[in-house]
Amino acid sequence: MLITEPQTIETYYKALLDRESNYVGIFFVAVKTTSVFCIATCRARKPKRENVLFYTSANDALENGYRPCKICKPTENTTQPPEQVERAIEMISSNPNLKVSDALLKEHQISPTLVRRWFKSHYGVTFHKYQRMQRIQHAKRAIQSGQKTIDSAFDSGYESLSGFGYTFKKLVGKSPQDSEENTLILLNRFTTPLGPMFVCATEQGVCLLEFSDRAILEKEFSDLQRLLNGHIMVGENEHTQQAQSEITEYFIGKRHHFDVSLHTPGTPFQQSVWHKLHTVNYGETATYMEQAEKIGNKKAVRAVAAANGANRIAIIVPCHRIVASNGKLTGYGGGLERKRWLLTHERKK
Repeated sequence: MLITEPQTIETYYKALLDRESNYVGIFFVAVKTTSVFCIATCRARKPKRENVLFYTSANDALENGYRPCKICKPTENTTQPPEQVERAIEMISSNPNLKVSDALLKEHQISPTLVRRWFKSHYGVTFHKYQRMQRIQHAKRAIQSGQKTIDSAFDSGYESLSGFGYTFKKLVGKSPQDSEENTLILLNRFTTPLGPMFVCATEQGVCLLEFSDRAILEKEFSDLQRLLNGHIMVGENEHTQQAQSEITEYFIGKRHHFDVSLHTPGTPFQQSVWHKLHTVNYGETATYMEQAEKIGNKKAVRAVAAANGANRIAIIVPCHRIVASNGKLTGYGGGLERKRWLLTHERKK
């Protein structure tokens, strides 16, 4: 859909000039003079205001004759990793204990530089550290299931027990022998129409789902590790996979309720507030006052708002459905434009 509302256009144009990551996926800007379209964070020289149009989807821009920008690659950066990165990930997924070197990547016509840059940019770790995390993750599960440490070390591709122990402690925080009570928190990244998201899960369920550009994400990671007595490692399990599948269904309008298991450490008050968020139905909104009344304390409006802000599981625990008493959109960690998009999306369906 073409954006025609003047105030929205001015907001989006300012976001384009400032390269606001919160607007990735919110709009696609089409440049009349070059016939290309971009996302908000594009590094290319900014076009003049009179030379741009704003669309709500990449398909709209494509259907109107615009082609994807080669710098920001809007159809890739709002959907999936580049094809070469996907193949590199598949090499590890199909054989977690395989050491994928630069030479091996080149043999498969994969650019090591592209892979390194993508992992550093989107996961905050190097590709080789990502591989080590995968191997240690599988080793920890094997040890927890009763396998001997030395067997886990060799099965994970390590040639010495000392090297395995050093890497294990560095990534997990404890030695293999002392890690049985240490919670393994797996982190994975996936893309959505509103930009990339991180999902974290333990063996019990999803404990975090956030847009990757949220300002307090590092603090949330730190809090999770403290509250769960665990360590975050890049990886997947059945809960991260189910969350990704259900969120994908949500964005295409096929899912209104979520079934994935959750693991949400917090105070009893926070737990009660998060539980009441699930009573706000798809396509509806409620106020902070109404949420306070639901927990039996009309005076706890500010405390309810604070608990909403402490929610680490976006969309599935629907804090985006809570608005101010006057109906205005306030207080969403993913950004108010995303909140507005989510509410509009639900009302349409």
